[in-house]
Amino acid sequence: MIENIINKLKSKGIEVDSKQTNLIKEMLRTAQSEKNTVTKLIKNNSIKSSFYIWGDVGRGKTLITRSFLDLLGEEKVIFHYIDFMQNIHRELHALSGINKPLEEIAKSLSNKYKIIFIDEFQVEDVTDAMIVGKLLNHLINLDVILYLTSNVHPNDLYKNGLQRQQFIDDMNIILPSFNIHELRGEIDYRTRNIVNVDKYIQKKSYTDQDIREIIEKNFYNKDYNKKTFSLNSRRFSCKAFSNDFLWLSFTSFFNEPNGPEDYIEISKKSEWIFLSDLESCDDDSADLMRRFISFIDICYRDKTKIKFFFNGCSHENLYTGEKLEVLWNRCQSRLSEMQTASFLS
Repeated sequence: MIENIINKLKSKGIEVDSKQTNLIKEMLRTAQSEKNTVTKLIKNNSIKSSFYIWGDVGRGKTLITRSFLDLLGEEKVIFHYIDFMQNIHRELHALSGINKPLEEIAKSLSNKYKIIFIDEFQVEDVTDAMIVGKLLNHLINLDVILYLTSNVHPNDLYKNGLQRQQFIDDMNIILPSFNIHELRGEIDYRTRNIVNVDKYIQKKSYTDQDIREIIEKNFYNKDYNKKTFSLNSRRFSCKAFSNDFLWLSFTSFFNEPNGPEDYIEISKKSEWIFLSDLESCDDDSADLMRRFISFIDICYRDKTKIKFFFNGCSHENLYTGEKLEVLWNRCQSRLSEMQTASFLS
């Protein structure tokens, strides 16, 4: 079984190190194997079945957990933390007026799933903080096994948040039920894979299918059905997005009426931005280029990770006009730097 998981990680460009191997072994230790298939999790007082896995981005936390869960036959569900909490708030609204609604939600979940995986567990909102620990406690009491991944140690969750002591008290009740495992390491595999795309594919132009394959190799909460996204109470077009990335079309997005406030929000919210359909522009597209230059200025300042997909051109000849020459010279220099491994790391 461990070989199955390791081979899957290798297929995603991850060279499994000792810390990742130890995590996989620890997860398998909680399970009972039969004919290379995990059929039943061992559940007794001496073994903690739930896991809280934390560490830097790109260390394989999500992929390792998903690969392990793929071996399990039990009913399971995978949520991104944001989606999970949105669902809980909708349920609470529907159950308004009912006594102990969190217990009812936990019972409903436990009737459907024996295992719940919440990816990118990162509590930032006071409303979430006041309920999430209590909900997880109810789920554990109902014998639901939880897998949480996060970028921070449990002690650093909701740091400096309002009414944090209440959150800490709730978490202190449930944390003894978890194996807390740090996935430490210097390599950000996601960034490395994306930075090195051009070395391996070597194309002058990328199709949407090419880009989908890159995204699918490195992200797991993707939705290609979402063609618009909300920003500052308005909607804009996109190729796809998730809680981890935003995929924009250069020609479509920068032809829309958007501006610096929108770019600031995009920079804040997106771990990665994929920008496709970059094609050479002249002064007939000066308004588009002004927006693009402003976007690059903000993303450069914020060190936002962007993967550029040029179609038949490069950053050197993306703009061939004269009106924006001074602005473009600065932007061109920044584009060059933003594609380097040192900037993206």
